[in-house]
Amino acid sequence: MQLNVYVDRLREEFAAAAEAAGDDVRDVAERLVSPLDAATRLVLLEALAAATEEITLDLAPGSVHLRLRGRDPDFVVTPATAQPAPHAPTPAEPESHAPLDGPSARVNFRPPESLKARVEEAAARDGLSVNTWLVRAATAALGPRSDATPRPAARGGGWFG
Repeated sequence: MQLNVYVDRLREEFAAAAEAAGDDVRDVAERLVSPLDAATRLVLLEALAAATEEITLDLAPGSVHLRLRGRDPDFVVTPATAQPAPHAPTPAEPESHAPLDGPSARVNFRPPESLKARVEEAAARDGLSVNTWLVRAATAALGPRSDATPRPAARGGGWFG
């Protein structure tokens, strides 16, 4: 996915707004455009990373991961129907188990500090958020539900299609 299209569009919108405000504002805007390029890319990457986590929760046991290739993001989609790799999972190939169904729920989990640290280490090692790692660990421990049916992965246009 090329971020240049989105960064350039924001630059154009910024220039148009500055143009309407007059010469002084336009001069300041021209000086700010270059420093804002990096900040814009960073914010876009943060939004894409958050979106991949949400999508992964909906696709479980499938997943979506965000990789950086140069300055542009690349999505790696592992469908729910894919067979687990015979080796230890990597962040691009997380081990997955049963599909998750229904809306998410909040649970207040208070593990001992030592267990919390181990969970954080395991999640980081797998390239997952602690929440995603815990959901997958609970799913693996409980096994698949007999009435659970996988939801098909949505495909189409837009940001993630």
